[in-house]
Amino acid sequence: MHNTSKTNGEIYRRLLTYIKPHRRLFIISIFGFLIYSSTQPLFASLIQQIIDTLQAKSREKMYYLPLFFSGLVVMRGIGNYLGNYFLAKVSLNVIHTLRCEIFDKYTQLPTTYFDDNNSGYMISRITHNVGQVAQATTDAVRKVVQEGLTALGLLIYLFYVNWLLSLVFLVVAPIIALLVNYVSKRLRMLSQRIQDSIGDMTHITSELVNGHRIVRSYGGEAYEQRRFLDSSLYNRRQSLKATTTGAIHNQAMQLVIAIALAFLMYMALFFMEQSSVGSFVAYLTAAFLLPRPFRQLSDANSDIQRGIVAANSLFEILDAESEPDGGSYRSQQCQGALEFKNLTFQYAGASEPALIDINFKAEPGQTIALVGASGGGKSTLVNLVSRFYPYHSGQILLDGVDINDYKLANLRQHIALVNQQVILFNDTIANNIAYGALAGASRSAIERAATDAYTMEFVGKLEHGLDTQIGENGVKLSGGQRQRLALARALLKDAPILILDEATSALDTESERYIQAALQKVMGNRTTLVIAHRLSTIENADVILVMERGRIVERGSHSELLTKNGAYARLHSMQFKEQEPAVA
Repeated sequence: MHNTSKTNGEIYRRLLTYIKPHRRLFIISIFGFLIYSSTQPLFASLIQQIIDTLQAKSREKMYYLPLFFSGLVVMRGIGNYLGNYFLAKVSLNVIHTLRCEIFDKYTQLPTTYFDDNNSGYMISRITHNVGQVAQATTDAVRKVVQEGLTALGLLIYLFYVNWLLSLVFLVVAPIIALLVNYVSKRLRMLSQRIQDSIGDMTHITSELVNGHRIVRSYGGEAYEQRRFLDSSLYNRRQSLKATTTGAIHNQAMQLVIAIALAFLMYMALFFMEQSSVGSFVAYLTAAFLLPRPFRQLSDANSDIQRGIVAANSLFEILDAESEPDGGSYRSQQCQGALEFKNLTFQYAGASEPALIDINFKAEPGQTIALVGASGGGKSTLVNLVSRFYPYHSGQILLDGVDINDYKLANLRQHIALVNQQVILFNDTIANNIAYGALAGASRSAIERAATDAYTMEFVGKLEHGLDTQIGENGVKLSGGQRQRLALARALLKDAPILILDEATSALDTESERYIQAALQKVMGNRTTLVIAHRLSTIENADVILVMERGRIVERGSHSELLTKNGAYARLHSMQFKEQEPAVA
């Protein structure tokens, strides 16, 4: 992190804008801390009164001094409560606002952001980093206000009692400022490393949790343990450096103040001969109360530096470009005519295009199948239809309108997508089918979609039926069952365009038969783009496009392409050979 101090100031000021909506609570807490801080010099004054009363001949003051002391304690307690309670309220509101803002931003970021960023770091930002920011806005502000006002109150008292002697504190001020500046820079650098290592640990843990079957199958336990150990050791080393820096800084500051106090004591013995014993003791008491608030201010500085680094990482997310949505066209009911015109597309940072000069048209209700070896550009092509990636060369038209001209949410309303990797949520089967914008669907519509996708065939055997909880990502279901659930979700959406990206790859033969039957039912009145390795699933397609290295090399129906005896015929004969032993 190579921020200038001005930039750090800007970050912290921006962070403090989150306090603005809660400024009334903040003002009450400041008022509480003012009460608390004012009691410190008053305690020093009380000591003076007690000593002077003891030495005086008349003792009338001795009756109200205990009351004065009790009042100070009560006042201090009330101030402390008001300050801490209302500042905690402000802080929790800030954490809540920031967490929700970050999460909301995650829902708006483009697919490329998720491709480029490690999931562990994204999760740790919303958990760990927000906590660090909270410390910078609560504990740090509390210490700065409470201890800063205490130090100020004590210094005012010292200058009031003997301004000449108190000038010694102005001599040590520049030394303390230099110390704080050096330590702040070091703490920011270490905080950045600690933050990164926590992101790393979160990432390794989430990979183990999600991939535990593979880890166990391939004996990866020791490798994963070592990865986590290294990451945790790095975190420990950097945390220890940060703690050491803070501790040394604290002691160095205490030493500078102690030398100043020793000098002050020496001078006081010379220059305060004329003063009463009470004022001499009170003066020194106030002076000796000073190191504690300074130490607390040093701790607050550590919290603030950590908070600045954490806040910077959060503001980077909030300032990131959201998914581009420049279109304004809306269509209530789409026909589903899809046309690709001279489309060329290249991923950012890739050396060559993923798609080159794609031209084809799908009439409403037609089924277009995309086949070819992996890496041919099939998935890229269907991802562009949903505008997951922006393209700049050529056009994709939906009902004659460029998809970039559509309002993004409206465009996606017309597309139902079933991926190879089925994503399910830790919820009931019914809620997984009626997910997101479909949540208001009637029970009968959910049951109809489930029946059409042959999901009821297995759901009917479950104790709670559609209300069965399926675990994280549907862990309690088989591959075929999960695939049928995803298809039911697409059917419930009832969109004019259906995209099936390897939707039958995870299926056994029986499940595939069910899905085939379901697909025949639903493809008739929808424009369907289907990607499949198993050619048996696309033999009935209206048009088959054979893709190689981003180009369409052949197009036609199943029988036409077999007659051509080209790329499609080769793919077909290879699959046929693979299937022969199974048939025998």
